[in-house]
Amino acid sequence: MDAVTAAKARIDRALADLERKVLELKARPASAPPIADDDLFAPRPSNAADLARIAELEEVGEETAQALALAADAVREVLAQQQAASQQAAGREEAN
Repeated sequence: MDAVTAAKARIDRALADLERKVLELKARPASAPPIADDDLFAPRPSNAADLARIAELEEVGEETAQALALAADAVREVLAQQQAASQQAAGREEAN
């Protein structure tokens, strides 16, 4: 199977899944509980190794987000210090 044929097959499967889900949603009563979000294009984990890898990636993503938040806080702190220093310098110049 060449790449184009494989891609077309994946798109066809995704469209079929999407159509099925739309029909399911249309058939649900308005009072029914909401359905959890689902990514039709995400590959389905096929074994324990896939599940472990997904968990590992999610953990690394969370750690990265926390590190970026700390870095952003540090940048804000440095900018605030620089702004305070420049305001003090401007105040001294006005006083002279």
